[in-house]
Amino acid sequence: MFLIVGLGNPENKYSNTRHNVGFDTINEISKKNNIEINRTKFEALYGQGTINGEKVILLKPQMYMNLSGIPVKKFKDFYKIEDKKIIIIHDDIDVEEGTIKIRKTGGAGTHNGMKSIVSELGNREFYRIKIGVRKTRRRSRFSRIYPKWNTR
Repeated sequence: MFLIVGLGNPENKYSNTRHNVGFDTINEISKKNNIEINRTKFEALYGQGTINGEKVILLKPQMYMNLSGIPVKKFKDFYKIEDKKIIIIHDDIDVEEGTIKIRKTGGAGTHNGMKSIVSELGNREFYRIKIGVRKTRRRSRFSRIYPKWNTR
């Protein structure tokens, strides 16, 4: 069984923001695979189903981002899911908007949700899908004239 987790914040004011791209991705996965996310357990919304012959749990933690690891750990323990079968989907401000990076392991970087998950699981041996949300900056006219200038 795989645990696929989308990170976001639960309040409506965060819906449709770039910080909630993890929730949005889980919603798309659930639609395309007819998996209803309509159950609540361990302070998370979730649904169970099958994708490509594999049993999956789609999970949206309902705690704030910096506490996301708590429900992830509870689901992992309750369903006895191996770390290598956990996939975390989250926004990444350090990656250009629209770019997706997949990592098998690694640090949490500056992402508070990932820091919480690494802390709760006690390791970094799970997959992560980083979805870039950094807006590209328009180049100023000075950067074209003086390319060595840092025009941030």
